[in-house]
Amino acid sequence: MIFSFHPKAEKELNEAIKYYNQCKNDLGFEFARDVYSAIQEIISFPQAWTNISINARRCLLKRFPYGIIYNVDKAEVFIIAVMQLNKKPDYWIKRA
Repeated sequence: MIFSFHPKAEKELNEAIKYYNQCKNDLGFEFARDVYSAIQEIISFPQAWTNISINARRCLLKRFPYGIIYNVDKAEVFIIAVMQLNKKPDYWIKRA
């Protein structure tokens, strides 16, 4: 199974990496590693996480206050948002 990002989700990921690198050297790298580890878990077990809408699920990161919002097609995981959990919770719905 492959994965891809909505362009705005990719932008969110890059902005978060940049933010964490400004907070502490290499923290952005650790954040990115946590995100990609979660994506690998999603690919391995795409139905394992909670439905938050009809077509979307949310996987929470282990260390950082973020969730990966995604949907699954037969052969692809599509990352809709890399959501900071303190943001407005439904901002990503138009992307789905």
